[in-house]
Amino acid sequence: MSKKKIKKIYKYECNVSGEQFKTTAEAPSPGDLTTVSAYYQMNPELDDRPLEIKVKIKNEEDSAAELKASLLGE
Repeated sequence: MSKKKIKKIYKYECNVSGEQFKTTAEAPSPGDLTTVSAYYQMNPELDDRPLEIKVKIKNEEDSAAELKASLLGE
């Protein structure tokens, strides 16, 4: 019978967007961590993602904003 390998999960929060994410590796400086979307918001000139990805993310942001507005009754 083999031992089950247990992976420790670390939870961090992005300083820019407030989004929470999980990693399996401990960050040496958690205060410096940002999400991919926050990085591209801070550095739009470095955004080299394909157009399809940019459109998909824009549509997701728009639908989330619409949902939030409808929930708040605006």
